[in-house]
Amino acid sequence: MKAIRRFTVRPVLPEPLRPLSDLARNLRWSWHAETRDLFQSVDPESWAASGNDPVRLLGSVPPARLAELAEDRRFLRRLAEVAGDLNDYVTGGRWYQDQSAELPTAVAYFSPEFGITAALPQYSGGLGILAGDHLKAASDLGVPLIGVGLLYRHGYFRQTLSRDGWQQEHYPVLDPNELPLALLKEPDGTPAQVSLALPGGRSLHARVWLAQVGRVPLLMLDSDVEENDLGGRGVTDRLYGGGSEHRLLQEMLLGIGGVRAVRAYCRLTGHPEPEVFHTNEGHAGFLGLERIAELAAAGLDFDPALEAVRAGTVFTTHTPVPAGIDRFDRELVAHHFGPDAELPGIDVERILQLGMETYPGGEPNLFNMAVMGLRLGQRANGVSLLHGNVSREMFSGLWPGFDPDEVPITSVTNGVHAPTWVAPEVFRLGARQIGGRRTEDAMTVGGSERWDAVGEIPDQDIHELRRVLREQLVTEVRERLRASWRQRGAGTAELGWIDGVLDPDVLTIGFARRVPSYKRLTLMLRDRDRLMDLLLHPERPIQIVVAGKAHPADDGGKRLVQELVRFTDDPRVRHRIVFLPDYGMAMAQKLYPGCDIWLNNPLRPLEACGTSGMKAALNGCLNLSVLDGWWDEWFQPDFGWAIPTADGTGTDPDRRDDIEAAALYDLLEQRVTPRFYERGQSGLPDRWIEMVRQTLTLLGPKVLAGRMVREYVERLYTPAAHAHRAMTADAARELAVWKARVRSAWHDVSVDHVETSVSTVTATAELGTTLTLRVRVGLGDLAPDDVEVQVVSGRVDPEDHIADASTVPLKAVVGPDTDGRWTYEGPLSLARTGPYGYTVRILPSHRLLASGAELGLVAVPAEDLGEEAGVLMR
Repeated sequence: MKAIRRFTVRPVLPEPLRPLSDLARNLRWSWHAETRDLFQSVDPESWAASGNDPVRLLGSVPPARLAELAEDRRFLRRLAEVAGDLNDYVTGGRWYQDQSAELPTAVAYFSPEFGITAALPQYSGGLGILAGDHLKAASDLGVPLIGVGLLYRHGYFRQTLSRDGWQQEHYPVLDPNELPLALLKEPDGTPAQVSLALPGGRSLHARVWLAQVGRVPLLMLDSDVEENDLGGRGVTDRLYGGGSEHRLLQEMLLGIGGVRAVRAYCRLTGHPEPEVFHTNEGHAGFLGLERIAELAAAGLDFDPALEAVRAGTVFTTHTPVPAGIDRFDRELVAHHFGPDAELPGIDVERILQLGMETYPGGEPNLFNMAVMGLRLGQRANGVSLLHGNVSREMFSGLWPGFDPDEVPITSVTNGVHAPTWVAPEVFRLGARQIGGRRTEDAMTVGGSERWDAVGEIPDQDIHELRRVLREQLVTEVRERLRASWRQRGAGTAELGWIDGVLDPDVLTIGFARRVPSYKRLTLMLRDRDRLMDLLLHPERPIQIVVAGKAHPADDGGKRLVQELVRFTDDPRVRHRIVFLPDYGMAMAQKLYPGCDIWLNNPLRPLEACGTSGMKAALNGCLNLSVLDGWWDEWFQPDFGWAIPTADGTGTDPDRRDDIEAAALYDLLEQRVTPRFYERGQSGLPDRWIEMVRQTLTLLGPKVLAGRMVREYVERLYTPAAHAHRAMTADAARELAVWKARVRSAWHDVSVDHVETSVSTVTATAELGTTLTLRVRVGLGDLAPDDVEVQVVSGRVDPEDHIADASTVPLKAVVGPDTDGRWTYEGPLSLARTGPYGYTVRILPSHRLLASGAELGLVAVPAEDLGEEAGVLMR
């Protein structure tokens, strides 16, 4: 019989054990080994059965065991010590509190998904795991962050396989009362709520659940409340599910409702109001509209309010392809805003202008969430150096007249939270070398360029560590594979072969990620005979562990999964290559440490960052990857291999896959496997161990989420907070009026004449020469204070395009003359040899601008000014 109603019955802990409840409700346990060890000691069998979830554990421990522990002095001493450590962690000063700069009082960080722990399954892949690591690193550093997301009642999905290898999705219902969450409540004890106005006089209500991530509160909005109709209750049903309107409502709730939830949280707890709002991908972009509406309600017009909001907003794009961005029909967006819906005080046309693709190559009837994010954020970044370049190209239409490298999108390369992803055995090895506290600081705060202490660890210790981790992975794989085959319908009698799957002494390769086509899950199958030879080599075999989920609506991705599964089912190779369904955090934490090689073969440059290889590297796993994302930035032959790419525009996609697959096989056959299996005089794989050592020494400090968050604080959050403070209501009005005046007058701005102190007839000059430039410009109704006249110089290519340019401002010396023209002068130093050129341009200039490109306005010499305004030296 099926129950008509469900309750969660919480245990009543004896008074001496009450601190266990606080420890279970703070998700620091997910990365703090001592806390996990304490919970395991409560009841080892129940701990394993709970999936290492303290909340579920405490709900299943028999009262007799709790009573026993309440009298156990040794346990109570451990409990007091761990609880005291948590109190010191959340209240004491950390890196942020030691900084002398005027840092933000608080930062709100919005993301559609957060991967904190497998016990809170609110993530689909890299974006969510990155967001979770961002919160954890902010907590370790003491950054006053408030996380904002949605609570999905079905999470993403659970993946199983049919008998013939087809992906099947399952959506278990998550009860928030059984998760490590607490409701945000008003002083009278009622749940705090936020509401959105919907067309037709309807409303969308949401409660706010609080997950405590160390020092950082994570607010999660849940629309499954009785006040909503059936459609409203389903808005937060699944991550990345539903059609366009469903996704639009999710993103309105995340952005607009999220700001309202932050205001409620700060009002109820006394937490400082955020000075900076960080939009992690475009899904939360509507947060800027809500903040504009707040300022409008306080008396600011739309344009000044927009300037005030932009000053304190940071936008991060994770998408290297336009197809990965949420875009909505103009009419759908217009329907959900205005007098009969949300934000009635804002003109719908002004809202639409923020997201419409009104630039060359755009689709003018589509509302683009990333475009809105960029227009609402004064500071923006990609997530690796290469991805920054790709983003500047992809969004260059928003800044017409500027070269892509001048588009104001910087980059902060992602990092990963070491305490979450480093195996306990690796941490213990570091602690033996330099002590537990120093190891913890090195992995959280970071700051050093190298981990030189790794160089003092004996080869034998590294070799034994790697084998132990490989052995643990073999055990894990066999358990998961057996469960998968049973779920696919196999009987116990036909699964004896699983006991021989994988070998702890064989080179182990890992490949695990989402399964969009560009990540090329099946590239390894391009030449199956050659792959079989590698798997079954009599002296130097390899074994491969593969995992990954295709999006439920992506049949192409599901076909790739099925193709790989059918290969792994082949009795000839199934002991050497496996596919594990239901890839998630719990599996990943076993998989990364146990692999010797982490394989990544996306289509370059479509991998924005690719942090899985970072997690593997922190465990001494070597990377074998296409030069994309972070690997393009940090690859060295000392600690991995680069798969050559055939990414020329003229290469047929099939031909490209053939070439790159062949390069992968060549590397495995000729360089990777010989290095793993060769032995030195000591009987150990000396050269392999040295590569592991170099990986930990040189890559370890770079790939930390602590390094990433410190960069965000120093390069983006702090400048944004300063801009926010400077953008008073009067300053915002001044800037808005100034921008309107500049835009209306810009058509009269021109570069009329350029001359230098050296004749350009000879077109040569000596290194170190300084020329004097004299430039005549028209400013129309603008004044010199409104603009900056610059000389732009650098090397030139055969088409006279300036590369690696440097800019020097010129000074107004005469004007206006009888024609209203101004004369500017300044030096041009010839600091490089070879083909060299310069040009002159005019940009808007104001003290409150973050970049001269901010308005997308530039004036350059007309073509008929000839060589005097362009290339100078050959």
